[in-house]
Amino acid sequence: MKKYSYALLSLAVMAIAYACTPKTSGSSASTPAADVSKNVVTPAGKRKFIDAANMNLAVRPQDDFYEYANGTWLTKTAIPASEARWGSFNELQEFNQNSLKTICEELAAKSGEKGSLSQKVGDFYAVGMNTEAIEKAGIAPLKPYLNRIDAIKNFAGLLDEIALEFTEGTSSIFGLGVGVDAKNSSVYATSIGVGGLHLPDRDLYLKDDERSKKIRKAYEEHVIKMFQLSGLTEVQGRQAFADVMRMETAFAKASMTRVERRDPEKTYNKLTVAELEKLCPRMNWAELFTKTKTTNAYYIVRQPNFLKEVHEALGREKLEDWKSFLKWDALKSAAPYLSDAFVMENFRFSQNISGQKEIQPRWKRVSGMTDNVLGEALGQVYVDRHFKPEAKTRMLELVGNLMKTYDKRIRTLDWMSEETKTKALEKLSTFVRKIGYTDKWTDYTPLSIDRSKSYFENVLAASKFQTAENVAYLGKPIDRQKWGMTPPTVNAYYSPVMNEIVFPAGILQFPFFDNDADDAVNYGGIGAVIGHEISHGFDDQGAKFDKDGNLKNWWTESDTKKFEVKTNMIVEQFNNYKVLDTLRVNGKLTLGENIADLGGLSVSYDAFKTYSPQGKSDALIDGFTADQRFFLSWAQVWRSKMRPEAQANQIQTDPHSPGKFRCNGPLTNMMEFYNVFGVKQGDKMYRAEADRAKIW
Repeated sequence: MKKYSYALLSLAVMAIAYACTPKTSGSSASTPAADVSKNVVTPAGKRKFIDAANMNLAVRPQDDFYEYANGTWLTKTAIPASEARWGSFNELQEFNQNSLKTICEELAAKSGEKGSLSQKVGDFYAVGMNTEAIEKAGIAPLKPYLNRIDAIKNFAGLLDEIALEFTEGTSSIFGLGVGVDAKNSSVYATSIGVGGLHLPDRDLYLKDDERSKKIRKAYEEHVIKMFQLSGLTEVQGRQAFADVMRMETAFAKASMTRVERRDPEKTYNKLTVAELEKLCPRMNWAELFTKTKTTNAYYIVRQPNFLKEVHEALGREKLEDWKSFLKWDALKSAAPYLSDAFVMENFRFSQNISGQKEIQPRWKRVSGMTDNVLGEALGQVYVDRHFKPEAKTRMLELVGNLMKTYDKRIRTLDWMSEETKTKALEKLSTFVRKIGYTDKWTDYTPLSIDRSKSYFENVLAASKFQTAENVAYLGKPIDRQKWGMTPPTVNAYYSPVMNEIVFPAGILQFPFFDNDADDAVNYGGIGAVIGHEISHGFDDQGAKFDKDGNLKNWWTESDTKKFEVKTNMIVEQFNNYKVLDTLRVNGKLTLGENIADLGGLSVSYDAFKTYSPQGKSDALIDGFTADQRFFLSWAQVWRSKMRPEAQANQIQTDPHSPGKFRCNGPLTNMMEFYNVFGVKQGDKMYRAEADRAKIW
């Protein structure tokens, strides 16, 4: 279950320093350490894992380490027209996407045995790439669903449609699914979330700043155009938009902010059917749960106020207005899988959010959807080709070293009581470690993919399959082998309800990890990622879950207060980082990721110095000491460029800080970094000792 999972990065996805102080290596306060690299040449045939050609040696590392480490790369790199951002994650993702394309094309060219994984992957990709058939069909694949909505005669029929959409995985008003009970992690529970919003964030409906108003205006044009493509006149489209926007705005007002949603206690509201009937009596809950096979003794409601608004809307809005709302959701959801007119109109609106100049090539979109639908079928071939056993062995060693280091650092904390330390160590010792890929692949037998059907029909079949697979967990033992990401994913995550750290094969490549790289590069890259995910178990959200994955306080009152003081320092630090002209990083929204970054980096450095022979060596590689290579590896992981529209959207919606601040922010709190690069008072990377955040 992805709920309560904290990923390394949001793509549309991703702690702190308690430090021993290493000796200063190869630098002085006045001379940038890496200047020596100008006269050093890498032996022929050897790959440069840290390349000075990507750096801006005119910038002092003491003033802006991100620019120093990445400046030339930033100057020379252009964001591809089809992308909203470009950086290390994207470069690796590009490699993985091309790998998936090769696999998909090979399987699509064959006629696999009906029902086999190769047939399902090949046929799904082939249908998605058959633009001639997709263009010929136009809106026809969606018509039965629009007609079904048109045929609704009363509110009983409306509730029947809502229930049916849940079984199809296309719910439009609120979410309904099965996941681990956050306060009883040994069982699955039915969870009711929010829905009904098609803009990226509820604030875009409510704020009156120029950016929000511009997006709302573009949204109006988009909704009207999509309704016209479905067969309505412009006048009818405008009326339908008015109905949709009125309802979505009301839902937005009733929704929590992203910062509010970060508190797992606020989003855990355990209700019986009788209590749900009182909260939202116009929904026939018992019948809904029966039809969707989600009947349970209790239900976890994420946002009760939202369901109150659903109740009000069911009484306030006319049946025809509800039909417009449901049809809009159907159009918006189906657009990427219909003819080019729908695809391009959908993309045209998305440009207001992403800033992309061109739509991604079709093969990228279809291979990405194939990964989404059949990721563990595709993933079996991917890991066979790109993830070697020796890589997994080295990763397990790295994880082990990070875990031992975390154990040591918790034991030696000067601010935490022995009582809370004992609980923290118990939690750490029970972390589940998943590396590369699952040991229990998804059984796709019930999923039928048919080359004779439309792209949309196959996508819908997959949606129904995934919904049924999710609902089937109810009443069964917890599936500890299930993964929340597919093997080719360039990301990683921590799940507090499962108390597990997960690293798909897709991220276990350069610049994060390379089996041929020196330890400094791997510890500065994937080592910090490992530490990042471990730290999520002890960030402001993860720390509220115990060793068994239960949302349960295991802290003393005094330690809780000390922890809050320390985390507030990080909030204030990141609140002061300015992005674009007026936007600033939201320190509260990004707190968990910022804690994880700082903890991950500092723990990985400690592990590198403790367990790697290179960590005790002064030998140079490509002109850099081991310590310098560690921090340079960290910096190159976060190098990225982003379009202004995407940057603005990230600040509003993403719990991750922009790359520059993910790089520099943790470093300003680490004395180890100061020693390695000679950072002194007066330097821009210098933070007064009293202002340096130190937690784990």
